[in-house]
Amino acid sequence: MTVPAPLLRVLHLVDDTTAGGVMRVLDHLLHAPALAAIAQHRLAEVARGQISCRRMKADVIVSHLAISWRALPMLAALRARHPNTPIIHVEHSYTQAFVAENVRHKRRFATLLRQAYRLFDKVVAVSRAQALWLAASGAVAPSRLALIRSCVDLSAFRAVPAVQRPARVIGAIGRLDRQKGFDTLIAAFRRLPQPDLALHIYGEGPEAAPLRRLAGNDRRIRFMGFAAVPVAAMAAVDVVAMPSNWEAYGLVAIEAMAAGRGLLVNPVDGLTDHLAHGAIGVTDTSVEAWQTALLTQTQDTQILGPRPTPQAAPARSGVDTPERVFAQDWAHLLHSVSC
Repeated sequence: MTVPAPLLRVLHLVDDTTAGGVMRVLDHLLHAPALAAIAQHRLAEVARGQISCRRMKADVIVSHLAISWRALPMLAALRARHPNTPIIHVEHSYTQAFVAENVRHKRRFATLLRQAYRLFDKVVAVSRAQALWLAASGAVAPSRLALIRSCVDLSAFRAVPAVQRPARVIGAIGRLDRQKGFDTLIAAFRRLPQPDLALHIYGEGPEAAPLRRLAGNDRRIRFMGFAAVPVAAMAAVDVVAMPSNWEAYGLVAIEAMAAGRGLLVNPVDGLTDHLAHGAIGVTDTSVEAWQTALLTQTQDTQILGPRPTPQAAPARSGVDTPERVFAQDWAHLLHSVSC
């Protein structure tokens, strides 16, 4: 009788457990049956910039940590304490547009990324656009770069009722932060003439008060608070708008497409990955461009939103759903670094 080989012990390190996309991806990594067949995944929270001096018991360590100058000594110590253990880093945050919008000293930041990424055996990009930027910028050697698009369980989103056409409820789902571009969306929506439209904004964050002021007395705009049940928020809207100023990938996009919702995106960073699967790219970031895009969705009954490609279609035999691709990509990566 053949004894099966023991599963790999994979330890995921995180320094920010705030509810959001990263934690939802990690929850999927830890609990999805297809991923459990690959390895024993375990999560450990560490204080930002600090790490235990003890050697961690794992066959593979996966960093979901924030890269910064302050964190660099901690990452170097992690590497030094585990010289023979493969260490992978998943880059959830930095993108080309992030750097353009937020980084003043770009050469210094590029040096940080090169020094930090050299400490890892592999660096995972969460979108094709991010991977192309990391390679082209010289931050990561192509031989040490892997692409695994973020994912969660989409089965509940595939089961939501069909959307009405033309759209009456526009949805914006995400942290109320400058990153998400909801100020542009609110300004564009307020220009729409139809009194029976609604804009539902799901999320919390530092820009809540300014966004409420921007909404003014427009009773069509409702702030719904944190979307504790994302599928319920998706079922309550007809079209999802993502005017993000930067976005590594955008889980909301694959959830919207799985639910058959129309999807409007600013074609930047990882959001460009979704264009081939039915997302509609808005021509630019101006209020006028977003007004036109919203108007089309709320007037034209022929705009059907995402095409039924494998990325968005219901799971069925022989179709590579995002969940399957995600599990396969992680299996391939873990096998490549552990052999």
